[in-house]
Amino acid sequence: MTDERMHLNLFTMNSVEHVTPGSWRNPSDQSHRYVDREYWTDLARTAERGGFDAVFFADVRGVYDVYGDDRETAIRNAIQTPANDPSYVVPAMAEVTDHVGFAVTRSTTYVHPYQLAREFSTLDHVTDGRLAFNIVTSYLESAAENLGLHERMDHDERYDRADEFMEVCYRLWEDSWEDDAVVRDRESGVYTDPEKVHAIDYDGEYFSVPGPHSCEPSPQRTPVLFQAGSSDRGREFAARHAEAVFVSQPDEEHVREYVDDVGERMAGHGRDPDQLMVFPGLVPIVGETEAVAREKYEAYRGNVGVEGTLALLSGFTDIDLSELDPDQKIEHIETEAIQGTVNAFAQGESEWTVREMAEFAGLGTTSPVVVGTPEQVADELEYWFREVGVDGFNVKEVVRPGSARDFVDMVVPVLRERGLVRGEYEGTTLRENLLGRKRLAEDHPARS
Repeated sequence: MTDERMHLNLFTMNSVEHVTPGSWRNPSDQSHRYVDREYWTDLARTAERGGFDAVFFADVRGVYDVYGDDRETAIRNAIQTPANDPSYVVPAMAEVTDHVGFAVTRSTTYVHPYQLAREFSTLDHVTDGRLAFNIVTSYLESAAENLGLHERMDHDERYDRADEFMEVCYRLWEDSWEDDAVVRDRESGVYTDPEKVHAIDYDGEYFSVPGPHSCEPSPQRTPVLFQAGSSDRGREFAARHAEAVFVSQPDEEHVREYVDDVGERMAGHGRDPDQLMVFPGLVPIVGETEAVAREKYEAYRGNVGVEGTLALLSGFTDIDLSELDPDQKIEHIETEAIQGTVNAFAQGESEWTVREMAEFAGLGTTSPVVVGTPEQVADELEYWFREVGVDGFNVKEVVRPGSARDFVDMVVPVLRERGLVRGEYEGTTLRENLLGRKRLAEDHPARS
C-alpha cells in the first residue's frame, strides 16, 4: 500500500458487453450507445465527479470463437463484439474534464513499439499528462489470424517480446530527448537543439529501432504503467515493469497470494514492493436499502446469459467449455491464453465446477460482487483497503452507465465522509494523482 487514501478506476470497454454478458437486455442499460461520443464524455464527467483516478479501458483484438469452435455464440450475445478502439474516445473525454486519467489497453504482440510510443506520447500531450498504458500480450487466436500471423505466439514468448518492446519504449520516452531540447529560439532560428536529441540504436531479438523518438517529451514522458498478468510469466513481467496491477481474482485468499508473490518478485528486481499499486476488480450493486440492492442483484442475475458467459470464459482460458461436463471440477491447466482465469478458480481451498464458475462469472467474471446499501458497500471496500492491503479498486459495471452513477452518487459520498476518497485532485498529471510523483520511480528499470 502506497497511500492512506483509496484509489478508484472505472473499468469499462468501448463495446456493448464487457464482463457482464446479457446485461444489455436490461431495459435501463445504455451500452448500445458506446458508439455515441456523448456517452463517453458523460461517463468521464461522472468518473471525475466521483474522484476516480482513471477510466480504465479494456480491449481485445479478434472475436471469441473458442466456445463450440465457432464465433456465432459470441456475436449473437455481443460478447465484446462489436467493439471499437478505446484510444479514439480519450481526447473527447479529456476535453470535458480536468483531472481524471485514462488507461488504454494495448497489446505488445500486435503493434510496433516505435508506433505505440508515438501514439501514446501524443495522447499524453493532448490529455495534459493523464494517460496510462495497460500492457497486455493478447490471448485470442483469432486476433493473431486477423493480423496476418499463421498462429498465436506462445504464451511465454509473448512476454519475452513484451520485455523487449518495453525496453524500446523506455529508451524512446525517457532517453531520446533531453528535458530542455526544445528551445524555440526565434532569433537564432533554432526550434530544437539537435545535440539534445539522441538516437537509441536499439538492436534486439524482436526489434531494431535506431530512433530518435519523433515526439518531444510529454508531461509524464512514460505513461503510468498498468499490468494484469496472473500466470507465472505474467507475474514476473508485472514485477519488472508495472507501477500498478489490476488483480482479477474471485476472493481475498487469491488476492493476498498474488500481492505477496508479486511483491517478492519485485524485490528480486531491486524494486520497492511498497511502491506497487494494487487494484482488484470489484462489482458493486448498490441500493437505497438492502432490499432494493438485492432486488437489483436478482434482476441482473436474471439477464445473465450462461452461454454467453461460457463463450467469454472459453476465450479467456482457451478451453472449449462446451465440451466439459457442467459438474466437472475446474483444474489447473496450462494454456496459451489467460492462465490466471483458470487458476483463480482452480487454486485455493474452494473447488469450483464449470457450472459454478459460469454462474459466478456472469456478473463481472472473476471479481467479487458486493450487494448492499451505500454503507454496506463502503464497509466492504474499507475492509479490503485496510485489512487486505489493496490500494483501491477497478470498479466494474453491470448496467451501463447506471452502475457507475449509482456508485458515484451513493457510495462515494460515504467513502468521502470516512476520509477514504479524495474531495479534490492534488496533482496535475495522472501519475501525480495516483502515485504522488511526477516521473517513474528511481528503481524502475526505465530509469536505471
